[in-house]
Amino acid sequence: MNVIVEFKDVTKSYGDIPAVEEVSFELQKGEILGFLGPNGAGKTTAMKLITGYMPAEKGTVFVNGSDIREDPLLARKSIGYLPENNPLYTDMTVEEYLNFIAQMRGVKNIRKAKDSAMEKCGIKSVGHRIIGHLSKGYRQRVGLAQAILHDPEILILDEPVNGLDPKQITEIRNLIKELGTEKTVILCSHILSEVEAVADRVLIIDRGRIVADDTIENLKEREKGNSIFVLEFLEEEKNVAEVLKGLEKISKIDQISNTTFKITAAGEKETGHQLFKTASKNKWKVSQIYLESNSLENMFLTLTETEKEEGDR
Repeated sequence: MNVIVEFKDVTKSYGDIPAVEEVSFELQKGEILGFLGPNGAGKTTAMKLITGYMPAEKGTVFVNGSDIREDPLLARKSIGYLPENNPLYTDMTVEEYLNFIAQMRGVKNIRKAKDSAMEKCGIKSVGHRIIGHLSKGYRQRVGLAQAILHDPEILILDEPVNGLDPKQITEIRNLIKELGTEKTVILCSHILSEVEAVADRVLIIDRGRIVADDTIENLKEREKGNSIFVLEFLEEEKNVAEVLKGLEKISKIDQISNTTFKITAAGEKETGHQLFKTASKNKWKVSQIYLESNSLENMFLTLTETEKEEGDR
């Protein structure tokens, strides 16, 4: 059986507010899943349900074939977890901390497990240093090392690059890719470009329900019907939105700044031609008009905004 995580009609509420509602999905062995959603969409609750931190009200969560509610310890042995707020003992050295975690997890050959985790995460050179004296990038590496110390089959990483600088983000991204060659990874992140760079598949949740579950390539194919143009002016122009609303096939106009607009339209060539023609007719001082790439960020915004509009009716 290749399914390693399974949600079956799972519901969890806080009071009268549903955090996840009748959610069902499967995760295959060896996948890197990008788990996305706006703040309050239900991502963190879903992660807590997978790790057994809290029980579901309805439905069932299976981890590596075990019902997390009936056999939580067996299920948790398959999971390595790096929460968003990396919980480290900052007054310990790296080796002291990993020794402690290994003992808590009942690891049999602690030295071998510790050396392997430190090697994979690139922290052997700082093993003797106090964790509180390390950079945030190295502290994230220590957090990843504790997550893989017991050699779990599943890694859950919640915002692993949050607060890191570009160099550190690249280092952690490469590390996640490397770990993903031998483990199943669930990556929660609000930095969509990072998910796009490492994930095989994307699951987008909004208001506790799944609004998309597919590969990035398939999602892009699905969204090809819409094109997004960026229109930039040399200086502020009046009545731009009002004028553009009258053009055919334009479905949405977003003003990004006083001089920048994003235009969503059904046709690519026709819309580009219309924009040039309209700018010339109105004597707008245009610096550039270009077609924005069909990025994961655009798909995320489209899917979650559509869900919101439908829910508000």
